[in-house]
Amino acid sequence: MKQRVYTYSVLLTPEPEGGYTVTVPALPEAITYGETVDDALKYAREVIELSIQCRLATGEEIPVEFSPMATSIVTVSPVAQYA
Repeated sequence: MKQRVYTYSVLLTPEPEGGYTVTVPALPEAITYGETVDDALKYAREVIELSIQCRLATGEEIPVEFSPMATSIVTVSPVAQYA
């Protein structure tokens, strides 16, 4: 039997004390943390797998992300119009 492969977008949020909090928008229960980007992505894979396993065990729907989101960082320096 062929194993199903899932692809999900993950968001890495830098934390003030260091490291990254990882969230998976399609799987709200999937939250983790890593000291480095590599660790954060490793733990993201683990928490996604666990989330899917739990959903399969309880008969919950497994979300399918057809077009993983693309993100970018935008820096702005707004001019104060109201002083």
